Amino acid sequence: MAKLYGVTPSTIYRQLSRSSRPNSVNRKDRGTPRNIDKEEMLKYCEIIAAVKIRNTNKKERNVSTASAILLLESGIQHGNETIKISKGLLKKATVNRFLAQLGLDKTGLDLQKPVTRFQAKHSNECWQFDLSQSDLKYLDIMPDWVDPKHGKAILMLYSVVDDRSGVSYQEYHVVYGEDVIAALMFLFNAMSKKENDNFPFQGIPKIIYMDNGPIAKSAVFQRAMQNLGVEMRCHMPRNTDGRRVTARSKGKVERPFRTVKELHETLYHFHKPKDEKEANKWLFPFLIRYSQMPHRSQECTRIEDWIKNIPEEGIRQMCTWERFSSLVREPVERTVNSDCTISLDGVVYSVDHEFMGKTVIVWNGMFESDIFIEFEGAKYGPFQQTGAPLQLNKYRSYKKTEAEKRIDKIEKIANELSIPRETMDTIHLRPNNETKSFPSDTIRMRPFADPDPFYEIRFPSEYAARKFIAHTIGIPLGKLPQEKLNDLHSFLSKTLEKDKILEWIQQELNLRQASS
Repeated sequence: MAKLYGVTPSTIYRQLSRSSRPNSVNRKDRGTPRNIDKEEMLKYCEIIAAVKIRNTNKKERNVSTASAILLLESGIQHGNETIKISKGLLKKATVNRFLAQLGLDKTGLDLQKPVTRFQAKHSNECWQFDLSQSDLKYLDIMPDWVDPKHGKAILMLYSVVDDRSGVSYQEYHVVYGEDVIAALMFLFNAMSKKENDNFPFQGIPKIIYMDNGPIAKSAVFQRAMQNLGVEMRCHMPRNTDGRRVTARSKGKVERPFRTVKELHETLYHFHKPKDEKEANKWLFPFLIRYSQMPHRSQECTRIEDWIKNIPEEGIRQMCTWERFSSLVREPVERTVNSDCTISLDGVVYSVDHEFMGKTVIVWNGMFESDIFIEFEGAKYGPFQQTGAPLQLNKYRSYKKTEAEKRIDKIEKIANELSIPRETMDTIHLRPNNETKSFPSDTIRMRPFADPDPFYEIRFPSEYAARKFIAHTIGIPLGKLPQEKLNDLHSFLSKTLEKDKILEWIQQELNLRQASS
């Protein structure tokens, strides 16, 4: 054919491929149910999908399509209407196919809303705060406060990221879980001015965006942020905003964690930091390097973007540590003792005598040794500890009271007293006519009922006794003569005590005594 028309074979094939080909033919009613009406099928599929949603648990497990069809055959109440179908009307394969076509299967029902990205307009307008376990996990030298009885404390990375520029500040802290005190100390360091001019990141943010963990739920942390004028915004929990899942806007704070673990912590294979202080000392130069990396969208570095977008009114400067400590106090209700003292965690504080016997609110500082008290809306203090410890190599003596002097005199007389040695032999003896006898048979006694909780005296059941006997004699009990089996059954019905059973084995089966 190609030679006839003077063309190549490929040209012939190309032209044939463009010509019409036979198409596959389907039934005219393809995609529509044959036993019932299409609208009715749609209604049943919606009911089955609703049943699946109603029975879905937190692990995304729900009833199967076959079970939902059985429920529909038994009858389902929807409002004032009872929906019930005849048995065998719906098939599992048919229902699954229609659920997929209608978008009512698991994939269609889990459809999420589109992600809406946000970015702060100015620097320090929003910080994202989060924690992550360090890949190092443990240090060779742990802090002194770590108690092995409470388990192993882990090395945690605390991090804040400026939402606008992406500048991150991080610190290592050895903690048990999400520690509130460590979080407050970290945020103070993050907001304070750094000694290195290459890292000017500082200031109090307007908003801190974080998850709904123990730190966010702490009343002390909430009060500290309120005192600093920081608004706390937490992730919306699941099922509070339709089908939207929890925390889809954490990428800005999770990205620095991954970068630190890949570019910095991998170097710990050569040398590991010995303690928490050295770990933070090695981490800080990397934070400077990270802040001077390119911004995610702007043509400048992260720290340059942070400086460029500082608001016109400037950033809010952080207070001193002493002032910050005064803002971090926890209220505790206590009643003042009769000696005008209050006890907190084993520490005794002395307060004014006007509060004696009254119930007050004690404001206990997380980083302070003194306390303040609140009574009828007014605050008083500070109040110091009673009997504070002395400095090393200094001593304190008190003047003895009259009672102490009297006790010393009695102790001196007691050391000087003595009695003859022979007195020890006869001091408790009395004449025979003054001694009253109590024979043992005149006293009613009840034998001790040993509970035997660990079955050391008797077997817990007849089955356990039979198992022990078979193990002791070394043969199954079924091989014993019927007469011996009848005797054994009669004997076990009377007692299950181990000593008596061992004795019966010796007498009846002529075996040596075996230990239990």
